[in-house]
Amino acid sequence: MRKQLLVILVLAIFIASCTKTDAPKTIAFIQDKPFIQDYSIKYNNENKDANLQKVVSDRNGYIQILSDKGLLRLRAGQFLFPGTIVKDVQDLPTSDKKIAGIGSYQNQLVYVDDKAVLSNAWAGKLFSRHEMPAARILAGGNDFIFLISDGKNLALLKDSQKLWEGSLAGKTITDIKFDTKNNLFWILTPESISSFNPENKDLKEVFTGSNLTCFEATDGKIIVGTTDGYFEMDAKTGKQNGEIQRKMPWTELTSVAAVDGKIWFGSTWGAMRLNDDGKFSYYAGKRWIPSDTVIHISQGPDNSVLILTNAGLGQICFKEMTLHDKAMFFEKQVRERHIRTGFNGALGRMTDGDVTTGTLENSDNDGLWTSMYLAAETFRYAVTKEEEALQNVRESLDAMERLYTINPLKSGFPSRSFQRSGYNKNDAPWRPTEDPEWDWKSTTSSDEAIGHIFAFSVIAELVDVPDLKNKAIELIDTLMSHTLKNNYYLIDWDGQPTRWARWNPEYVNARPEMVGDRKINASNYIGMLQTAYHFTKKEKYREAAFKLMDEHGYFTNMMRPMSQIGRAPETADELSRELSDGWNHSDDEMYFLGYWGLYRYAFNDTLKAHYKNQIIDHWQAERPEKEGLWNIMTGLVGNEDYDYENAAWYLRKYPLDLVDWTVQNSHRKDIEMMEPNFRNQTIKEVLPPGELRISRHNANRFSLDSHGGGRSEESAGDIWLLPYWIGRYLNVIGEPESK
Repeated sequence: MRKQLLVILVLAIFIASCTKTDAPKTIAFIQDKPFIQDYSIKYNNENKDANLQKVVSDRNGYIQILSDKGLLRLRAGQFLFPGTIVKDVQDLPTSDKKIAGIGSYQNQLVYVDDKAVLSNAWAGKLFSRHEMPAARILAGGNDFIFLISDGKNLALLKDSQKLWEGSLAGKTITDIKFDTKNNLFWILTPESISSFNPENKDLKEVFTGSNLTCFEATDGKIIVGTTDGYFEMDAKTGKQNGEIQRKMPWTELTSVAAVDGKIWFGSTWGAMRLNDDGKFSYYAGKRWIPSDTVIHISQGPDNSVLILTNAGLGQICFKEMTLHDKAMFFEKQVRERHIRTGFNGALGRMTDGDVTTGTLENSDNDGLWTSMYLAAETFRYAVTKEEEALQNVRESLDAMERLYTINPLKSGFPSRSFQRSGYNKNDAPWRPTEDPEWDWKSTTSSDEAIGHIFAFSVIAELVDVPDLKNKAIELIDTLMSHTLKNNYYLIDWDGQPTRWARWNPEYVNARPEMVGDRKINASNYIGMLQTAYHFTKKEKYREAAFKLMDEHGYFTNMMRPMSQIGRAPETADELSRELSDGWNHSDDEMYFLGYWGLYRYAFNDTLKAHYKNQIIDHWQAERPEKEGLWNIMTGLVGNEDYDYENAAWYLRKYPLDLVDWTVQNSHRKDIEMMEPNFRNQTIKEVLPPGELRISRHNANRFSLDSHGGGRSEESAGDIWLLPYWIGRYLNVIGEPESK
């Protein structure tokens, strides 16, 4: 009998083992399929006297710009490192001519000067003479037929033969386009659109209007831009299709172009692309183009789009990549430009977005931003086991540990930051260390503390390297022991609690119930105590947590729905009114970082179920922001779909350029404004990250305008890498799929 039972047991173990091994891996919610990432290469016009007019590229990838000072070309230029626009002397016989117009024909550069339509393609055989000395507009039809104009007159040419000439009865011609599908030339004036048939020489006016500024012939349609929107015409009938369209970022249009099946518009306030869903992608500000005054748009090499402005050229490039590709790009960005003595920080003091002029700066939140990067690299290591990730963890953990040892307090108090001495003389929180080479920063806040505990707990749980794991646990114990010894406060150099690191019931419960600080401080601190108990098993942490929950209402504070958080009444104390003036997005960041320890290390299943409800309630309140990190982190509580598609949208749409450029959106005509509200949600639907200012997770993603001026570059370490790698760890994001 025993033998039979043993056989059955062995067989059961074998089957279970095989089942576990052979079971299909859970499919991630976000499939990391290749997507198209946009970025810009900018070229500034160094000759301020040259008025830029038109940009064209050819099949060889050569880009040429026409100006009133002749032909220009691009010099240098790459992503984040702008090039310049200079005189084109590559082909002297061409540059020496009086080129007045430029265009593309069969994907080759063609010109018109005072004598001929010409090109260097086709062995230079195209040289069609004309008798229009002021010719400046041209378009090519079938079989090397060209229609040219000087703004008043028209002439049809082929092989130096004038096949036809005419005019539009005194109207000023501004552009000519050829419609291949219908074998028609289309002619634009500010008041009309005419068609010209090169076969029967029939010129007829098909549309009259006003304030017509630009047009494009594509796919059987004529797209017409005006000073106040655009409309479509049927190329066969010449009739307008539908009403004029004004729901677009800006309606004073200057250029329209069909590029790779998409319609692009230039305006006096940026460029925009019409997408398949009827919405626009907005390319404005120096993240994308040198100036918002767009002159001309055309197709560029390698599926790029050329946007010519009065200050230079923006080449919008489109690169196929996966989220993992993007992660590797950002990993490099962080390591190259954003690590200061192990800290993850920003570049500051930049000149007009030039990252080579930037200086690594300290911050009040060095510990927080570094904690988030440290956690990201820990999740990366847990997923990939890459030695590089482990080294990054080790380096930043060393910096975090030194926050506790560099100050002279020896009490377990964590510094905000540290830096070599002599660079912070006028900043009061900075204080000398016992080593004259270094200064440390005081006034550490609760933001720092929750970041520390989050990162240390992730290391303690996920890093299988004893010295790192033990160091992380020791730091958890150090910080939390300090708070318990000091009546739930962080006690600074002066023996007083810091301004914001206050978890004592007398402070927390002094706030009215609708004030968010009452809920956030309770939630964070219980999570911190649970984390400390989980890793140290010291009963003091468990006892403190239950005392605060049972005797001081911290559990009730935590469970208060987000819908009840709002402004304090006028009768409340001044601090409570100040704290509840509007939604604090730094609180969101602190909540979600704290949820890791709150939920993952819950004392029991009953509490865990309550915490799950708390987290989902918060996530529901945050859904309009489409914040990638919050959507992904809510996956802590189960496998439900917590707007993971919006998380993927956030990660894919976040720009590669993390320079804090000036951004303006409040003028846009394609957004629907909302009445002022407590959450400071300005519009009904949040804009894509690439159209907003660069911001960390503690910012309001409904902020429409900013005035960064290109003076800093943020690090992807906390902004992008944390949501990506935690998403990989939680299996919200899958492995990259082959391109």
